[in-house]
Amino acid sequence: MSEPRKAPVRPSSTAPEPEPIRWFGTSWVERGGDYRLRRVLVPLGALLAAVAAALVLKFGLSGVRLSDAGGFVYVLLVAAIAVCSCLAALRMWKLLAEGRDNLTGWMAEEKSLGALFAIGCVGSLLAYFLRSLVEAPGESVKRARYEQALAAHQRRQSSRTGRPDRKRKG
Repeated sequence: MSEPRKAPVRPSSTAPEPEPIRWFGTSWVERGGDYRLRRVLVPLGALLAAVAAALVLKFGLSGVRLSDAGGFVYVLLVAAIAVCSCLAALRMWKLLAEGRDNLTGWMAEEKSLGALFAIGCVGSLLAYFLRSLVEAPGESVKRARYEQALAAHQRRQSSRTGRPDRKRKG
């Protein structure tokens, strides 16, 4: 007869937990496990998604060209897509480098600029691809927060001495 499986023992420590990153979980903390495999697969996935989005935009532009709307409308649409892609790429790069909390101005707008970011999805995906070549997207922000929380936790733990239930009466 096999021995029953025991539930994993959670440490009694009150140390802060790292925040998971999409596609990476918490493997970014020690960069162990399947972190390296994910560091290869995530950029490839972002690049494939960017190619697919570019094909969808190409089919849309082909439809406008076939409708005989005119050269001016076609050029205007291409320019609009290019501007939207550049703005979306800039926002995505800043979002991954500095975190959502540090976005200000037009970059912090989620709802009112949703269409702009949807049209500029190619730029956003390419920025995600390039950023994921450097690090797990958002890793530097999460790592800085995690290390700051760990340092604060260690300071709190080191300042505790003796028995906290026996306070000195003055």
